[in-house]
Amino acid sequence: MGTAGLPANRGEAAHAIRADRRTPPPHRRGPAGRLHLAEQGCGPLILLVHGFPESWYSWRRQLPALAAAGYRAAAIDLRGYGRSSKPAATDAYRMLDLVADNIAVVRALSEESAVVVGHDWGSSIAAASTLLHPEVFNAVGLLSVPYAPPGGPRPTDIFGQIGGPEQEFYVSYFQQPGRAETEIEPDVRGWLAGFYAALSADTMPAESEPDPHFLTPGCQMRDRFPTGPLPAWLSEEDLDVYAGEFERTGLTGALNRYRNMDRDWEDLAPYHGAPITQPALFIGGALDASTTWMADAINAHPTTLPALSASHLLDGCGHWIQQERPEEVNSLLTDWLATIRD
Repeated sequence: MGTAGLPANRGEAAHAIRADRRTPPPHRRGPAGRLHLAEQGCGPLILLVHGFPESWYSWRRQLPALAAAGYRAAAIDLRGYGRSSKPAATDAYRMLDLVADNIAVVRALSEESAVVVGHDWGSSIAAASTLLHPEVFNAVGLLSVPYAPPGGPRPTDIFGQIGGPEQEFYVSYFQQPGRAETEIEPDVRGWLAGFYAALSADTMPAESEPDPHFLTPGCQMRDRFPTGPLPAWLSEEDLDVYAGEFERTGLTGALNRYRNMDRDWEDLAPYHGAPITQPALFIGGALDASTTWMADAINAHPTTLPALSASHLLDGCGHWIQQERPEEVNSLLTDWLATIRD
């Protein structure tokens, strides 16, 4: 792993750390803050973008595999996460700002272009980056969340209808500042353990049990989380890493991404229905609700992703796909990269 201090957009600084967290990372701060990343390898740049509630650490098993395949892999902490800046304003987490951060990281690494690969929210951010800046992002890999072009009804109107009158969808629950934080922050480690388990193939609730994506009035999300052992992919040490970051930063920055979905809908209005024409890859888990709920988006790939190179559904896999099935994801990812590299 290499280390470096990197300037980013709007006076920010991005910097790289060693994926081996035993080595204290160097820090450099510009006037407005910083973006943080872990980097490994040499070659064409692959920008890795995590989702909620994660960090660059979610790509710990992809960084060495991509480096070994001849790529320069850089896994960022999104703004509001880990060691990156955490702006106070809720609207500082809109999609346009996150796309600008991705552009800034590419430029700060002295590169002209990159392949961007994202998971969960990172998939949506990767897709938006590719849609808005095809001159920079020449291909996109989407994990767990397929591409759905901007448009349609206002997002919060949709979320309010999901689940009916007796259940509240978790995205709606996240909308009000401070509400979810009140549940999560008194026991960050316990909440994360339950959330990760709820969406992992080997620990998720059975179909006959209450769906953890919803909560009933007067209850909390954690009331539906599994209480047994951790998922096989998540060691106690791994959980300590995630919990330590969120105990230090809090969850507001991460949750603010959800609180900007209506703003994104307005900001991206000029791109309603627009396809992504660069080469694309999709990998989803067959047991992941984020994938199955968006089956229509997957079926629409011929028109929304006309240059889709490959689409894979991994049997018996949940939401945390690159951590649950790292070897398989690494193989699919490097095979795809080789086809577009050639």
